[in-house]
Amino acid sequence: MPVPVISTDVLILLFGLLLVAGVMATRISTRFGLPALILFMGIGMIMGSDITGLIFFDDSNLAQLIGVAALIVILFEGGLQTKWSSIRSVLAPSASLATLGVLITTTVVAVAVRFVFGFDWIESFLFGAIIGSTDAAAVFAAFKGKNISPKVGATLEAESGTNDPMAMFLTILALDFMMKPDTTIWDGVWMFVLQIVVGALIGFILGQLSRLMLNYLRLDSSGLHAVLMISMAFLTYGVTAYLLGSGLLAVYIAAMIVGNADTAHEVTIVQFSEALAWIMQIIMFVILGLLVFPRQLIEPDLIWKGLLISFVLMFLARPIAVYLSTLGMAFTRKEKLFISWAGLKGAVPIVLATFPLIAGTENSQLLFNAVFFVVVTSALIQGTTLTPLAEKLGLLGPDKIRSPYTIALVSSKQSQHKLVPYVVTSSSSMIGKTLADITLPPNTVVNAIVRNEYLIPPNGQTVIEEGDLLYVLASMYRHDQLDQTFGEDGLDRVEL
Repeated sequence: MPVPVISTDVLILLFGLLLVAGVMATRISTRFGLPALILFMGIGMIMGSDITGLIFFDDSNLAQLIGVAALIVILFEGGLQTKWSSIRSVLAPSASLATLGVLITTTVVAVAVRFVFGFDWIESFLFGAIIGSTDAAAVFAAFKGKNISPKVGATLEAESGTNDPMAMFLTILALDFMMKPDTTIWDGVWMFVLQIVVGALIGFILGQLSRLMLNYLRLDSSGLHAVLMISMAFLTYGVTAYLLGSGLLAVYIAAMIVGNADTAHEVTIVQFSEALAWIMQIIMFVILGLLVFPRQLIEPDLIWKGLLISFVLMFLARPIAVYLSTLGMAFTRKEKLFISWAGLKGAVPIVLATFPLIAGTENSQLLFNAVFFVVVTSALIQGTTLTPLAEKLGLLGPDKIRSPYTIALVSSKQSQHKLVPYVVTSSSSMIGKTLADITLPPNTVVNAIVRNEYLIPPNGQTVIEEGDLLYVLASMYRHDQLDQTFGEDGLDRVEL
């Protein structure tokens, strides 16, 4: 049956409707605690050929291309907001979870798949590899604005940002064993080492280059610096992948270097990256939803087998991986329990599941449908209970303070000064004092105060109150001194 040709105008109309529906879906997600990815994929499935028939889509190559491009932007945005100071102390557990943890999860799931679906051992290992990693997009979205225990939150964010290379390596290795009989385990070891070393090296080099470009390259518009950084993210992935390294790891490392550097364009870059990451998430999950045919997902055989694999993944594979990967590390029983439950699945497994589809391996469509089912199950069960579990375990504090205003100096020229927000905590000795009574470092001034979501123009007689957000204009060379001075005085730096 020929596929009807849709005109350009209709395609643009549908694209606009999908984006609007995606944005509205985030409101539903926030209100009812549903993971946004479920709603986005639901929109794609509804628009697809099985339900409304508005769009017929079965191009696995295009879906994979869009998925990888979206992951580049999402990982870049996540890396920008990952602070080195918060993850430095959890590098060992994060690295262990991102490598050994993924391998253990893959192995346990593979054993289950072998007996539940009846695949051969290589196909079962392929399934485990595809579903083995924690999804960065899902984790970043789940923790955004939430005050999770710093050690636990940093561990999960670092793990999710760096475990994609392991999952991709294991997936490609399994496919090589299926498609190339002469592949050996040593080929796999060499490929893994090459991916990690090249990815880390190129990510570091191009991250430092991006930082230097921000500091010394003068562009006509501040917005061009944001476009430049996104361009560098894609360039980083492309160069690394060409050299047989892990492009996703390189992007995350480069983004962390840029995000931890003091630049005059930080606010613009973060805002642009966040907006673009949302757009890419919507497009990616809608496309992945279109790629699925709902009638195939409601087959009784797939449902009970998918639920059984989901049970093994959530209650056996992930907990075993977490407990073995963190042996001898300073985590409490409650922290390990939460990390085990926070192994959220999302875009990465579905994108990886397109690899066997494109390769045309046996049972590839069944594997894709099963992976999709497990991801949806994980998002619905784990995603909706993550915050209540953190609260129950005593690992959730008050929501992170964020200013309702975005105040920044925007200039096409490089400035040595930047506005930095600090919140006045209950332990601060500044409470009750006027600005005239406060001693600030040289060449530093409080430019604005946000109180109860209202912007107050400060003067010398303005009295500081608990909860005030102080926007301080200071030289970038004095930020460390300012952090130390304000930190000793009960002021905390606020995330942008």
